[in-house]
Amino acid sequence: MIKNFFKVAFRSLWRQKGYSFLNIFGLAIGMACSLLILLWIRDEEAVDNFHAKGNRLYSVYERQYYDGKIESGHFTPGVLPDEMKKVLPEVEMSSGFSGGERMTFQVGDKILKEDGAFAGADFFRMFSYPLLEGKAESALAAPVSMAISRKMAVAFFGSPGAAIGKTIRKENRRDLKVTAVFEDLPSVTSEKFDFIINWYAYLNDDDTWAKDWGNNGPHTYVLLRKDADAAAFDRQITHLLAKYNKFFSKSFYIELGIQRFGDMYLHSQIVNGKIEGGRIEYVRLFSLVAIFILCIACINFMNLTTARSVKRAKEIGIRKVVGAVRPALIRQFMSEAVLLAMISVVLALGIVLLALPAFNQLTGKGIVFPYASASFWLSLTGLVIVTGLISGSYPALFLSSFQPIRVLKGTLRFSPATAWFRRGLVVFQFMLSIVLIIGTIVVSEQVDYVQSVNLGYNRENLVYIPLDGDLVDKYNVFREEALLLPGVGAVSRASQSPTNIENGTLGVDWDGKDPNNTIMFTNTSAGYDFVKTMGLQLKEGREFSPAYGTDTVGYLLNEEAAKRIAYKDPIGQRLTFWGKKGTIIGVVRNFHFNSLHEPIRPLIIFYGEKEKWGNAIVRTKAGQTKAALKGLEALCRQLNPSFPFTYQFADEQYRNLYKSEEVVHGLANCFAGLAIFISCLGLLGLAMFTAEQRTKEFGIRKVLGAKAGTLFTLLSKDFLVLVLVAFVVATPLAGWAMHKWLQNFAYQISLQWWVFVMAGAMALMIALATVSFQAIRVAVANPVKSLRTE
Repeated sequence: MIKNFFKVAFRSLWRQKGYSFLNIFGLAIGMACSLLILLWIRDEEAVDNFHAKGNRLYSVYERQYYDGKIESGHFTPGVLPDEMKKVLPEVEMSSGFSGGERMTFQVGDKILKEDGAFAGADFFRMFSYPLLEGKAESALAAPVSMAISRKMAVAFFGSPGAAIGKTIRKENRRDLKVTAVFEDLPSVTSEKFDFIINWYAYLNDDDTWAKDWGNNGPHTYVLLRKDADAAAFDRQITHLLAKYNKFFSKSFYIELGIQRFGDMYLHSQIVNGKIEGGRIEYVRLFSLVAIFILCIACINFMNLTTARSVKRAKEIGIRKVVGAVRPALIRQFMSEAVLLAMISVVLALGIVLLALPAFNQLTGKGIVFPYASASFWLSLTGLVIVTGLISGSYPALFLSSFQPIRVLKGTLRFSPATAWFRRGLVVFQFMLSIVLIIGTIVVSEQVDYVQSVNLGYNRENLVYIPLDGDLVDKYNVFREEALLLPGVGAVSRASQSPTNIENGTLGVDWDGKDPNNTIMFTNTSAGYDFVKTMGLQLKEGREFSPAYGTDTVGYLLNEEAAKRIAYKDPIGQRLTFWGKKGTIIGVVRNFHFNSLHEPIRPLIIFYGEKEKWGNAIVRTKAGQTKAALKGLEALCRQLNPSFPFTYQFADEQYRNLYKSEEVVHGLANCFAGLAIFISCLGLLGLAMFTAEQRTKEFGIRKVLGAKAGTLFTLLSKDFLVLVLVAFVVATPLAGWAMHKWLQNFAYQISLQWWVFVMAGAMALMIALATVSFQAIRVAVANPVKSLRTE
């Protein structure tokens, strides 16, 4: 019987190839969108969740209470990992971790700059990064131990096996021994590194700041014992730092908490001390988008199937006369829907395979089609069944309800309820589409805003060059020579990238300070001409200058810091920073030194001409950047031959702060366009249905002298009303959703009325263009032929 159902279904589809193509193509597009989103969600959820001991792996985070607020993050004292393993029996293993370390390595004549990290001796025992050479227990056992990736091993030694026991020179200052080689990291890991150096090398490097309990920065990872209660452990360590940190007071203290390592990537936001939000919001958003688009495709199927119901009415009537019962007819039509869904999913898979490279480029992913994944194919089977059942449910119930006597007599008419239901489906389709259009416009406007907003400095023609190797001690020579190069306008330096300054401190004192006042000041060091090179604006005072020997204890404040310190006339006033007494020499206008997700914080800039790290900042002349870079490369090779010349543009670094928003922008554009396209297929189906129902009416109107324009208006206006209703419903929903999304930014656009009007106008124009094809066809049809159809 099932075979007979599908045979009849296939014949029915083949007889009406045009309708069948629209049905299959619409469903295939909807399924392809849903499958791409499903693959993206699978990839997002897989990030950091491949570790064998992942259910026991946790990252420690801090809740810092000060200045009447809570600042939270996965930053901890560098000595915390060892201490937790020592004093807490629930901790089986622990490891510090400091990623984002970019260093220069040399083997013989080969010099490479690689990205890596420092980690503790337990690191490879805790995490499932496959080792090609060496053992997890001894990979990072000694301060000179170093583990490198397959890529790095091949680059330096030709193969992973040849790397073991060999020496690599780090930063032209220290020799390290390769004790392990790990497989290149998979795409589903949030931490990216090509080398790992022993944790004690980090603690003992240059100075002892990382050993101070009052300093925070690196991560602390712990592996709990199998019998440990994570929730109880979380409560147990809340006040652990109280006996180690000497700076605690009633107005400043820190609590600890833990978060499962595999959850950090998606649940990265900690608001008011509680873990909530992060990339999981985008996963939820696009899960809804996938459901929306699939619903639109299913509604499209319903409308197109209904549109051709008149042509199948006699078939149904005859079937009922010869004994077909309604359940059998329902099964028949459901079989047709499932068959169509099966054909559609095959086409959808082809679309996915073709679109996957472009999709990966858009999202920055490395998604591969999961041919060997049983769960994926099971999900796909479920998608086919659910889509077939949903899309075929209404047509099956609707078509099987025809009365054979009325059908065969030619008096078939549809109830008002049936008409309203079909119109409701169209309204729902366009409501979802308009929500997506409004969302796309708002996201686009916000992304454009963050890229074009006045940051308080000029990020164009601004180049950062890392000060490493001999450039640290030869910075003054570099600066003098660089200023003579063609295309170079100004040169300065800073300990941190000015587009991402993170360091914070409570160690600031001034006259009249309230002892209970705990303000966290962001801070960075800078050299001469910093204000000039960055393009900052001085509100009062001056910047650092070699003409003033006292500038070694001089400080620049931004407006926010000056406001919090509250000197009436700050220039020349006393300021003590980290115990070093000095004076305020200038106040700069507020500028954004972090993402626009965050408000501008109080900033102190201290003298840093003699710092041993940081970046040289070079302002090139407009139109001469290429010539300037060529000269800077030659100069760096001359002064710093053991290190490769590297640089980064400030505007590129700034754009990197908004990668997630760029991805959302691109995906929203694509899916909103496809949703509108599928909705238009449904609208076309309803227009065709209406035209078939009103064939005789339009013929009589033409005979009585109705113009083509009048008939066009009669057929079009009803559909435009449906789109207007959809717009009215969609506007408040989209407004609420976009308002909530914009709250992620401290600096944001305001929702303007024209955004909603534009979305509505676009939907109306697209709908009108879709209906026009059928309306024009009806308006110019020969009335004689239309009257003969009855």
